[in-house]
Amino acid sequence: MKLRVMVAEDERLAREELVYLLSKEPDIVVLPSAASGAEALEIAQKHKPDAVFLDIEMPEMNGIQAAYRLHELDPRPFIVFTTAYDQYALEAFQLEAVDYLLKPYDEERFRRTLDRIHARKTEAGGGSEAHKQTEAPTAPAFKRNKLLIDDGDRMVVLEAELFLYAVKEEKVTHIHMADGRSYATKQTLQELEERLGATFFRPHRSYLVNLDYIQEIEPWFNGAYNAILKDAKRTKLPVSRIAAKDLIRLLQGQ
Repeated sequence: MKLRVMVAEDERLAREELVYLLSKEPDIVVLPSAASGAEALEIAQKHKPDAVFLDIEMPEMNGIQAAYRLHELDPRPFIVFTTAYDQYALEAFQLEAVDYLLKPYDEERFRRTLDRIHARKTEAGGGSEAHKQTEAPTAPAFKRNKLLIDDGDRMVVLEAELFLYAVKEEKVTHIHMADGRSYATKQTLQELEERLGATFFRPHRSYLVNLDYIQEIEPWFNGAYNAILKDAKRTKLPVSRIAAKDLIRLLQGQ
């Protein structure tokens, strides 16, 4: 059975090169291409690809964000990340990508990627039900042990269990760790929440907190609360009225 493959790449020349390589393969059906993560989702929902070659750095919605959304499709397509940089390898691994293909493309390396897709397809049984059985949980359903972030000009791997809280200030997200370290990243709170999983919570639109570090909940005013953390400073984070009920329910284990 032929593989139905789509390409999501915002750079036209890179997109055309990958489409050309795929078109030379007799067992590949090349689907319409996308120039952004959002467009990739639209096309994938319509054409149900077996595999998606997904560029990481794209406008509107990057490849990592798009991959989380593609995981929700039934059947879930296999993901091959394509990028000119290798710092996203950890995220690719966490997302159970079939492969991580660096630009410029080497044809021999490209064909090994296709072999991996075929092997994964065979393992899945070729059908949607079998594919669903091999499916990993989507991002909010499990807790990650590592988190890769940008911190200025460098990439830093953080231990998720030491992640205390994050706060959004203008266009920068400040991450505070339980051991006293702090980082400034361009990644949004939503991106961090998606990557970290179910033990992290948004008590306020400007904050993300690790539920394992909340020690107390105290009333504040007008139906809002403060969450007091277990760190040495006993940091207080605001909890909005809207979020308060969900937070209390989560802390009660319901």
